[in-house]
Amino acid sequence: MTQLIFASNNPHKVEEIQSAIGNMVDIVSLKQAGMEIEIPEPHDTLEANASEKSQTIYKLTNENCFSEDTGLEVYALNGEPGVKTARYAGDTVDTGKNIEKLLGNLGGIGDRRARFRTVISLIYEGKEYLFEGICEGQIIDHKRGSKGFGYDPVFMPSGSKRTFAEMDTVEKNVFSHRKKAADRLVLFLQEYII
Repeated sequence: MTQLIFASNNPHKVEEIQSAIGNMVDIVSLKQAGMEIEIPEPHDTLEANASEKSQTIYKLTNENCFSEDTGLEVYALNGEPGVKTARYAGDTVDTGKNIEKLLGNLGGIGDRRARFRTVISLIYEGKEYLFEGICEGQIIDHKRGSKGFGYDPVFMPSGSKRTFAEMDTVEKNVFSHRKKAADRLVLFLQEYII
């Protein structure tokens, strides 16, 4: 089985990616690889941040690896929070404060359209490949549900009456931006590698 190091310390993301990819690829988290590092995300695009993380891990390990960067892009807020999604309310990652700030900034705005966008950067045998997944939806005006993480309680994907936080992993994968990007990664692996 192909093994890939996933340049993430977020156990929720690791779980979602493994669920999206299935058993075809063995995903090894940074912790499982014995790497207790925090990789900075200094760039102003998801693509550049994803690339920074995968390049960092590849330089340290010389192993096949991938990373992802995901942003919530709200149309009425000119794409905010975007690359600042995890730290929208400040340098410390605080989901509650992030959601509070988002809902505050959308106060009185009728256009609640938003999308989650994931970019995966894969480095395989020294070459980099990028894969994108997008989930369109809208921001509701109050939290609903207790599953998932991040902005899931206020994000309702198009075609659903439920937020991501009201869905189990299987249902979320029907809509998920991360799943769509992971599907493109899997397709690449099936066609070119495995």
